[in-house]
Amino acid sequence: MINKYDSFIFDLDGTIYRGDDIIAGADNAINSLKASGREIIFISNKTTGTIREYYTFLKSFGLNIEESEILNSTYVLKNYLKENYLHSTFYAIGEEIFIKEISEAGLNYSEDPAKIELLLVTLDRTLNYKKLEIAANALENGARFFAANIDDTCPVTGGEVLDAGSTISALEKRTHRKLELNFGKPSKFMMDEVMKRLSSDKSKTLLIGDRLETDIAMGNKFGIDTALVSTGVKHYTNGNSEIKPTYYLNSVFDLIKK
Repeated sequence: MINKYDSFIFDLDGTIYRGDDIIAGADNAINSLKASGREIIFISNKTTGTIREYYTFLKSFGLNIEESEILNSTYVLKNYLKENYLHSTFYAIGEEIFIKEISEAGLNYSEDPAKIELLLVTLDRTLNYKKLEIAANALENGARFFAANIDDTCPVTGGEVLDAGSTISALEKRTHRKLELNFGKPSKFMMDEVMKRLSSDKSKTLLIGDRLETDIAMGNKFGIDTALVSTGVKHYTNGNSEIKPTYYLNSVFDLIKK
């Protein structure tokens, strides 16, 4: 199978690692592909760390990779905001590192719904009712409604936790506003950034991930073959029954298993 492809796009959480643990054989798979001269890029909708932190984390497992081979939705969103909303005032349902990165991109953080011009939603493991109401009031006052990702859950050691998609659903029902833009998988924003970093044609590229509605949907949307692994989230149809991968794998190790 892998002989058909020159480039590989890997999801991270649930595909390469889960929680704080690498998935068995993932290090061998990545290093083997790299040794064979294949292009690799890692993409993630997770915003709870910087690209440098993800690089350090992956290197600790012995992966022979470069920092430039890692891309997350915070990076994609930051670039868009710098080009279109520099110095605007934002509020984020997101964790401290996410808020810090957006602020460093040249935007101003506020918790005053009357001043908030942009609402940004992503994974927030400190989510509470107060944060939801600040966000809802900002939306009712006309703030733009953007997301760094739309995953309903995030895989962690021992299960899954609520992610941005669940928060977005709550806000949409509370305010009768719809999300305007998503900057993570499966968006064109993310895909455009990925293809800037790969020299291979899409027909020679394979996307590997654990989630139908983000990973596999992105491949299908942009004409890239996909492989669904079973090491991450549980696969509920939830309206995604039409989303089909090209291949089903137990794990990324199947890519090199003889």
